[in-house]
Amino acid sequence: MTKNLVKHGNSWALVLDKPIMELLQFEPETPLDLITNGDVLVVHPRRSPERQKQFQSALNEINRKYSHTLKRLAE
Repeated sequence: MTKNLVKHGNSWALVLDKPIMELLQFEPETPLDLITNGDVLVVHPRRSPERQKQFQSALNEINRKYSHTLKRLAE
């Protein structure tokens, strides 16, 4: 799907169609985080601090258990 930006006041907006909003389970009030690497823009719903803490805990556990294996795979 190709989308174009539309003028919105002094800014530009990316309009998300209703089927996309429903698929992603976004509501108009859903806070969104934007991340870019300078080439790609990623939009995702803001994670609650509790969910972020759970994710970080799981990541730390994986790194603790498998860091040696992950380093070998990276070589």
